Parts: sequence; C-alpha cells; structure tokens
Amino acid sequence: MVRPRRTEQHPDLANAIKQAAWNLIAQEGASALSLRGIARSLDITAPAIYNYFQRRDDLVTALILDAFQSFGEAQRAAADAEPWLAVNGDTLARRLMALGTAFRAWAVQYPQRYQLIFGTPIPGYQAPADITVPAAGWALVPMIETLQAAQAVGCLQRYELTSMSPEIQVMFTNWQNFTGPLDLEVLYIALIIWTRVHGFVSLEIGSQLPSFLTDPGAIYQREMAEMANQFIRKP
Repeated sequence: MVRPRRTEQHPDLANAIKQAAWNLIAQEGASALSLRGIARSLDITAPAIYNYFQRRDDLVTALILDAFQSFGEAQRAAADAEPWLAVNGDTLARRLMALGTAFRAWAVQYPQRYQLIFGTPIPGYQAPADITVPAAGWALVPMIETLQAAQAVGCLQRYELTSMSPEIQVMFTNWQNFTGPLDLEVLYIALIIWTRVHGFVSLEIGSQLPSFLTDPGAIYQREMAEMANQFIRKP
C-alpha cells in the first residue's frame, strides 16, 4: 500500500509535531521526548520530521519559544486589561496583582509548558541563549514596565531594601545592558517578585503543597496582595 503523502496526513505537520511533543511530555515527561516517539504517535516516518526539526534539541527550542510566546501574551493581555486612567499606586498595584493572577492561571492551564521553561532542565539539552534569553526577557516585560512606572511616579517602595554590594551591582548592570536603561532596583524587585510567585506556582503544579491547603489560589492571592503592598505605595 502506498503511504499517504505527508500533506494529506497532516496539512500543518510542523504544528502537529509540536502538539504531539506536548502530548508526549504530558504523558511521560520532557526527558522522554524523542523524534522517533513523535513519529510513531503521528504514524509517519522519522525522516518526515527532519524536514522541520533536524534534531530533538531543535524541537525543544521551538517548544520553549512557543511557551514563552504564549506566556508573554497572557502577561501582556493581563497588563492591558488594567486601564491607565491614572498612573498611581492604586492602578499600578492592581496591574501587578493582575499580572500575578495571570502568571498562575497560565501555569495551571499549561503545566507542561511552564515546567519546560521554568522547571527541571532536560538532560543533554543546552538552550541556545541567543534565542531563548530574548524570548524569556520579552515575557517579563509587562511586570518590569509596571515596576518602572511605579518608580517614575515615585510610588515604588524601596526603603526596606539593603544596599547593593558592588558584586550585585555588576550582575544587574549586565542585565540592564541587555534590557535598556532601567533602574537597577527595578530589575532587582522584578527578580524577587518572580522568584516568589515561581516558588509557589511550582509547588502547586508539582502537587507538593500540603494536602490541607485546599485552596492554593486564595493563598496565592494573599501573597500577591502582600507583594503589592510591600513594593507599591498607594495614595
């Protein structure tokens, strides 16, 4: 029997390959990802995949970029949903809360994507920094913009921060050189907020929170309110 042509089997084979990869990751974990396994699930030959992804690592990179794109779009949508009627502590605190809520919602909806970009690295895979770092940076822009706006109008609270050591200043200056002319403390606070929300969300989607915490969303919202109160001064 003549095998159907690829275009007859999968009109959009590139996306079909990526969807099959996500399914495989959901079933067996990212470390089990292989081009041959994906080919079997799509009932195609492995060489057909090579027309789109010559190596497993090329596919992983494409999945990472798609995940950051999806995450960044969710963050931008959350930021844009908060109107800029007035740029003050109230509006900026609401925007920070909205970004935090969207962060968790996206992770809960797409746990495999979240784990791929923020979780345990895949053995043997080395992400190409020149491709993935800009994608990661773009995804965090809405939060950094919110904190920078708070700094610009004088409602970013920094009085509880200890002084930056010269070593820390060098590290954040390197980050500043990548992002553009942003305040070093804005970048520092962005990092602190990200690590706090990431820690909670990672425990939640990894089913590592104590079983008696039956409403992690409520606890998370309290933590977001605490961070908004800590870093943004309201009128």
